[in-house]
Amino acid sequence: MIKASVKLRTSSLRLSWLANLYKRDFAKALEVAKTLVEESDADEQTFQVAGNVYRALALYKDGEKMFRKALKKFPNSGPLYSEYGEMLWDNKDYSAINQWEKGIEVDPSYPSNYYNAAKYYYLTYDKIWTLIYGEIFINLESYSRRTPEIKSLLVDGYKKLFIDLKTPKSAINKNPFAAACLSVLNDQASAVSLGITAESLSILRSKFILEWFDKYAGKFPFHLFDYERQLMKEGLFDAYNQWAFGASIGLANFQNWTAQHAEDYNRFISFQKGRVFRLPTGQNYRTETAK
Repeated sequence: MIKASVKLRTSSLRLSWLANLYKRDFAKALEVAKTLVEESDADEQTFQVAGNVYRALALYKDGEKMFRKALKKFPNSGPLYSEYGEMLWDNKDYSAINQWEKGIEVDPSYPSNYYNAAKYYYLTYDKIWTLIYGEIFINLESYSRRTPEIKSLLVDGYKKLFIDLKTPKSAINKNPFAAACLSVLNDQASAVSLGITAESLSILRSKFILEWFDKYAGKFPFHLFDYERQLMKEGLFDAYNQWAFGASIGLANFQNWTAQHAEDYNRFISFQKGRVFRLPTGQNYRTETAK
């Protein structure tokens, strides 16, 4: 009877909480949230929504305490690290990236940490991580409202890497994995010497994969590059690069390419939708090799 009574009380509190959230009465929602997160059966979603309430009210210190408690209970929760980082970012606390990186490390197939990290690194000199994290994101979350945004970010990232920096070697990077990526990109920079297009990126990235697997794949196994090599073997890599970059570079050219290569493009889309892109643990070289 006691357990049933507790469950009924918790259920009633949740209904009240949802009603206040729906009405955007965050002050009342916070009162209920404080009670709910203390319940023994408080789940990840409860902490996530509570965090959104703290963010809405700009109660950052209290929100941090709540997130730290939540992550003690759910230390491998990608969603909680993502939400925690977003709250820090709201408060102009740029240590937010540490939360997103930790989320990538412990929950490597959760997309939002890649989304946030890709945008963060775009604002820094370290564009290589925008390219890596951004491409992982569009494979994890291929058809959401956020996908076109990151596709455009990827195109701009390549432009900045090869145009603003002249060559990738200009980027000083002490991270061994990133340095290896930049070295191979530098070797193949001539592929985009006449400009960044979906076609030139496809050539650049094809040559990148061939050199990467010749020199670095044994030292740095990486699922994204394994997937790209698989697409090359299937004859789908050009279509993949059009899907990833074409519309952001020029919608008319992209539409013209897909019309002329409809069979290849449809075959890629079918292949993509028929598989689940998931990442293994232990390949987060940003944190592992930068220590």
